[in-house]
Amino acid sequence: MRSPSYPTPHGAHTPSVRRAMRTVAVLATAAALAAAAPAAGAAAQAGAASPAGTTASATTAAATASAAPVRAASTPGASGIAAKPYMGWSSWSMQSSKYPGLNPDGDYSYLTEANVLKQTDALAAKLKPYGYDYVNIDAGWWRDNTWKPEFDQYARQTPDPVRFPHGMASVADHIHAKGLKAGIYLPVGLEKEGYADGKAPIWHAPDCTTADIVYPDLRTTNGWDSAYKLDFSRPCAQKYIDSQAQMFADWGYDFLKLDGVGPGSFKTGDNYDNVPDVAAWHQAIAATGRPIHLELSWSLDIGHAADWQKYSNGWRIDTDVECYCDTLVSWENSVNDRWNDAPAWSHEAGPGGWNDLDAIDVGNGDMDGLTKAERQSYLTLWAINKSPLFTGDDITRLDDYGLSLLTNRDVIAVDQSDAPVARPVTPVGDQQVWATGNSDGSYTVALFNLGSAPASVTAHWASLGFTGNAAVRDLWNKESLGTHKDQITEALPAHGSRLFTVRPGGSPLATTTYEAEAPDNTLTGNASVATCDACSGGKKVGNLYVGSKLGINDVRVKKAGIYTVRVSYVSGDPRSVTVYSNSGNGTSLPFPATGDWGTADTVSVQLALKAGTNTITFDSGDGYAPDIDKIDVPRSA
Repeated sequence: MRSPSYPTPHGAHTPSVRRAMRTVAVLATAAALAAAAPAAGAAAQAGAASPAGTTASATTAAATASAAPVRAASTPGASGIAAKPYMGWSSWSMQSSKYPGLNPDGDYSYLTEANVLKQTDALAAKLKPYGYDYVNIDAGWWRDNTWKPEFDQYARQTPDPVRFPHGMASVADHIHAKGLKAGIYLPVGLEKEGYADGKAPIWHAPDCTTADIVYPDLRTTNGWDSAYKLDFSRPCAQKYIDSQAQMFADWGYDFLKLDGVGPGSFKTGDNYDNVPDVAAWHQAIAATGRPIHLELSWSLDIGHAADWQKYSNGWRIDTDVECYCDTLVSWENSVNDRWNDAPAWSHEAGPGGWNDLDAIDVGNGDMDGLTKAERQSYLTLWAINKSPLFTGDDITRLDDYGLSLLTNRDVIAVDQSDAPVARPVTPVGDQQVWATGNSDGSYTVALFNLGSAPASVTAHWASLGFTGNAAVRDLWNKESLGTHKDQITEALPAHGSRLFTVRPGGSPLATTTYEAEAPDNTLTGNASVATCDACSGGKKVGNLYVGSKLGINDVRVKKAGIYTVRVSYVSGDPRSVTVYSNSGNGTSLPFPATGDWGTADTVSVQLALKAGTNTITFDSGDGYAPDIDKIDVPRSA
């Protein structure tokens, strides 16, 4: 796709450039668990005020929930579109790779009718029984191998006769005959080549031409500036979108990926605000009478999450996962970035619309470009984030290990369950623990070692809101690990993971709450109390930057020991803070963003406390720290 139309395919960049460009607002956010799973069925109990003027409470697992509720996504209609994250296959990963033999006729030449039908047949035979049912045709179906496009007389993309000699309706018919659903792709806007000097008529709109649907100055839009921006103050613009939607409906398509959408895709400004386009597609699809899933791409602005929820069924939260190299993906290219970028979006997903982490290329071994440990971790993260599960692999060449990953029903069930999206319950360093509560009282818990060397990772039951014993099931290995008291620790390889169901058998964790804004606390530097609707008590301590500190005083425990202290905080972008007890030396801990400055979430930290009175300090160091709402301290070690 390196052409005048798309100078950089799907917004791909080298790792260094991409990291520099990445918008920090969509980077990681840490949090506690969703309130869906009360431990041992206990209810939260309000306690008496502590001597420090804070509230003591016996906190159940339900109370470990994120302070902000999951925001309602688009309600699925009678068709059930996006009631759960979709599953299937997409052509783009193989199109974009330089792996030997994939694109013999030039870049992106893999996309042909023959290859789509071959993958359709393989999907039906190998993966359909496990829920994979979408076959999505990506960019290039209307362009030849030199990237020259084909348009019909109404400025609508039409299939390239070499790539798709029987047309797109024929391909959809074949897909449907296999009991699958057909997906197709467009960039947002009116492609420049379709403008035709402003003289092309608009289908079923006799008074409209392409000159009547764009701005007179021909301003450009989308992630590559490959299209003219549509002016929806002019009725002809909606009629053009209506004509495209009706064409896809007539062809029998069930899914549309609309690409290069902003705000986002590394573009800012009015030209790249495509919310009106997305709204127009939503309206046009409804008018066809055919249920069509609308998926938005790529690296969208979280500040417009409500718009994506209102008008679409899914939204990419990041740049492309593909490496545009001699494999499909690589760990360092962007697979590992998702651990940073996904948590901020966790409150935005739900039935009707899901956060899209992009393709899962874990099935082809060497062609994927990943170790076995990385392949498992990749799919583990996608599943706990309830991302759509669509592979870009060659399904005809799945290796045994890849097939076992893609067809693990226990892991698929995590992705497809009614549980909230998982979040980190620890700071997001090289070793991380993510979790979510399930409606049956259990928890889904993932351990990750993102470091480049083997390391042990521990999940403390206190971070889930209970103490004592719990039954643990290993989902990848499909076996019971028996009962574990207070925690589970696993030795993980570099970039490795484990995925468990944890079923509490112990007691709710009794904690004492200490508010950051309590009058007996110590604030130094710029630190100050501010109002916070999402926070306990309606207040927080903010302005923790460049040497500012918050000391939470009179933290009392009966016995000396290591305590799992839950920190509630607010941070619209990812920030680090040094946390320590008494006069100890702290460690700078990366707290991921909570999604915005109006959402509070929690992570748990391990602190050594002495019997009696302690001070827990949050030190910004020479940077900017998150705002602190409160801490919850277990009443005994």
